[in-house]
Amino acid sequence: MYAIVEIQGQQFKAEAEKFLYVHYLGEAVKEGEKVEFDRVLLAEADGTVKVGAPTVDGAKVVCEVLTPLVKGDKVIVFKKKRRKGYRRKNGHRQCFTKVLVKEVVA
Repeated sequence: MYAIVEIQGQQFKAEAEKFLYVHYLGEAVKEGEKVEFDRVLLAEADGTVKVGAPTVDGAKVVCEVLTPLVKGDKVIVFKKKRRKGYRRKNGHRQCFTKVLVKEVVA
């Protein structure tokens, strides 16, 4: 059983007992807390696929927050214009939240 769920504008394939790295959910969530996502776009159970228009009614994904703040790999942004003396170097690390999918209700 799996579901395609939209979490903060991104779509994820959620299966039970799998980890997801979603965009940072903010300081409202704490470690060990249960979080429910009800914006399920597609749900599959025992070979039966339900496609929502735009969401599947009554479907939800229950997750447990394992780590509220995880930083991603550093991405270097370097800008340069030749012969102009213009060089800018900037780094960025995206913030994520690590969740464990406990249950997919379809």
